[in-house]
Amino acid sequence: MPLPSLVRLLLLAALWGGSFVLLRVIVPALGAGPTGFVRVLLGAAGLALLLAVLRLRPRFDGKLGAAMALGVVNSGLPFLMYALAARSLPAGYSAILNATTPLMGVVIGALAFGERVTAARLAGVFVGLAGVAVLARTGPMALTAEVALGIAACLVATACYGGAGFLTRRWITDRGGLDSRILALGSQWGAVLVLLPLLLWELATAPGAVAAWWDAPLEVWSALLALGLLCTALAYVLYFRLIADVGPLKALTVTFLIPLFGVAWGWLLLDEPATAAHAMGGGLIALALWLVLRPAPAPHS
Repeated sequence: MPLPSLVRLLLLAALWGGSFVLLRVIVPALGAGPTGFVRVLLGAAGLALLLAVLRLRPRFDGKLGAAMALGVVNSGLPFLMYALAARSLPAGYSAILNATTPLMGVVIGALAFGERVTAARLAGVFVGLAGVAVLARTGPMALTAEVALGIAACLVATACYGGAGFLTRRWITDRGGLDSRILALGSQWGAVLVLLPLLLWELATAPGAVAAWWDAPLEVWSALLALGLLCTALAYVLYFRLIADVGPLKALTVTFLIPLFGVAWGWLLLDEPATAAHAMGGGLIALALWLVLRPAPAPHS
């Protein structure tokens, strides 16, 4: 991989790994729904500013609805799920569980999109499930009902990510394609719209929700800005640039690095423990990713 692409890969992994730490700072102060909404709102604003700087007109060629629907699956629901998980799970847990995304892609592709499943990919799914089980059962946190729900929320998020690639192909690529930056902007618009009712409901029904926003310390607002502008808008730009430069398969290798950064940021900034369970569970999931993402052997002629 060329050095500039490698630098982008490491920066992207650091940003996405750091997002789980930022959620642990923001969610206790503002709540899960408002955090998810403001994240996608800031992401949309950052991408709109980028397009304005590049003088790139957001033309969707009849695919705006598809782009917005894709944003519900690829941003709105996952961001909400990770915000919910942040109420009970350490950042390192969520970052490691995020690495199951390609495994979910294998399962969803086989069940819903007629994708062929090789023996290596099937083995990868089972090894990845073993990694999740190791993390859940032997990690530094007891497997309470609240922790189990947090793990389930993370897996719902990765299922959304796993299915989003196939939906992108069906709704966008097979219909003539769309500039990735414009697609990212349209998807954030969809995420904003789907999370807006949840924000309004939470502000209207939760006692003190509005006051919590006004009383939130500067570090919470700083974390929220970083989450929306850096870990969402900038991260999208880096990711799509990686896909353009080195292809989608190599770009997906960022999945291997996110857990390392997530655990490291949590340990450095939040004093979260880095234990043998992280190493064992993360190692099994990394092995699973290798089985799933490695190129298939060329057929014998």
